[in-house]
Amino acid sequence: MTLAEVVLGVMFVGLIAYALFGGADFGAGIWDLLAGGTRRGAPQRAVIEHAIGPVWEANHVWLIFVLVVLWTGFPAGFTPVASTLYVPLTLAAFGMIARGAAFAFRKSITTLPMRRFLGAAFAVSSLVTPYFLGAVVGGVASGRVPQGIAKGDVVTSWVNPTSTLGGVLAVLTCAYLAAVFLCLYALRDGHPDIAAGFRLRALGTAAVTGLGGLVGLFVLRADAPQLADGLFGQALPVVALSVLAGVASIVLLVLRRYAAARVTAALAVATILIGWAAAQYPYVLLPDLTIADAAAGQPTLVAMLVVLVVGSCVLVPALVYLYRLFQHSERITP
Repeated sequence: MTLAEVVLGVMFVGLIAYALFGGADFGAGIWDLLAGGTRRGAPQRAVIEHAIGPVWEANHVWLIFVLVVLWTGFPAGFTPVASTLYVPLTLAAFGMIARGAAFAFRKSITTLPMRRFLGAAFAVSSLVTPYFLGAVVGGVASGRVPQGIAKGDVVTSWVNPTSTLGGVLAVLTCAYLAAVFLCLYALRDGHPDIAAGFRLRALGTAAVTGLGGLVGLFVLRADAPQLADGLFGQALPVVALSVLAGVASIVLLVLRRYAAARVTAALAVATILIGWAAAQYPYVLLPDLTIADAAAGQPTLVAMLVVLVVGSCVLVPALVYLYRLFQHSERITP
């Protein structure tokens, strides 16, 4: 394994962390949108707010980490992505800003119309932001981001079948993760009825996501054949593991083993991303930009790896403490 592959692998761990923690965060906002009217949806929204309140802002640390490592360590890969896919990236950034501002200000506003407006802004932003991020992944995975500055089409690079598939699956995955995670939160907070509701939503979302994945195989075969070949080739064991983890999650949800279902759900999502990486290995950008060609010079990679090791010694314990502290927070009464 080369130094460039090690640095890229560390970056990919950050991407998986963002998909899990940030994805569940976005998904919670989606369920906030679908909770119902002001009174009927109040108990569910209280659980959601309590679940994401302490950590929603910290989750974006992982996205910043991924962008910095990609920009510094793999400039030949970062430049085409940023210059070709700037439209969905900008829309995703606006969505994150609107979502964060709405979530923060909603707590301090007392007038009902304004609270509804801010709640809608938070919920809608939670829905569209993962779609745009998934569309970016689809543009990269389908080979529509050529090397160089702004060499790709700024519209068709993210408005295409694979990007649409990526966006839809990103939204469904976020909703699924959030529903699974919220089952345990609601039960821990003493609301088994709300936990049961999220359990049904998790099962329903899992079924829709699985169906979307099956349809997606045909989409990829037609629109991104190089990626499809990798998924059915070198990445097949990882894809199979993702399917098994997804099935295990469904079984555990049926049995109401929410803590264990969290683990298998996270494994299913993580292996989807790992399968994508394995399918297009050794390329950063399909069809021809390899990891070696995209990487910065050896001194930069060495310095980057040292910084990552030192930084992780500070960041990871702090985040672990934050999550553990949050897990033992007080119960709520909607």
